[in-house]
Amino acid sequence: MAAMFGILAACGVNNVTVTGTYPTPNVGKLPLKIAVYYDEALRDFSYIEYTETGKEEFDIHSGQSHIDLFNAILPGMFEQIVIVDSMEEAKGTGVDAVFAPAIEEFQLALPYKTKLDMFEVWIKYNMRLLTADGEYIADWVATSYGKTPTETFRSNEAGINEAAFSALRDLGSSFSLNFARVPEVRDWLASR
Repeated sequence: MAAMFGILAACGVNNVTVTGTYPTPNVGKLPLKIAVYYDEALRDFSYIEYTETGKEEFDIHSGQSHIDLFNAILPGMFEQIVIVDSMEEAKGTGVDAVFAPAIEEFQLALPYKTKLDMFEVWIKYNMRLLTADGEYIADWVATSYGKTPTETFRSNEAGINEAAFSALRDLGSSFSLNFARVPEVRDWLASR
């Protein structure tokens, strides 16, 4: 009976919850009060990787790690951050703008599929900066990439976690350094 349970468990999907800690960026803070809205799709984000035969192989939960990343970097970029549960809630907070990130695409490359000795993760985001009334200030795409060599890890789950964590750190770095360089953001900041 135990052997049969082991065989059945081996046939199931492997769950991976992306974890890690993110540093606060060392950049000059913009004198802004920003509301941050994480919609349900971001909070609950997961990605399922399928085998070549169409069976679920890995279920990667990374919603909380995206929130942890932004909660680490945004206070280093702006004078004040307010987390809101809805766009409606942002209206009464007296904020300069609302930041609402969304994940558009998540890709995973596994070493035994690519024949490369590394795990790789790509994430494509839609970054949105809005007024408190919900009108667009800026809307841009940001991508991130992370990889990790296979020899570093004993399990696929650990390799996937590290590649995803690396991709998130890549996003944190590029976002904090390039935010004010986004043309619409730059124009909005200049008009204030």
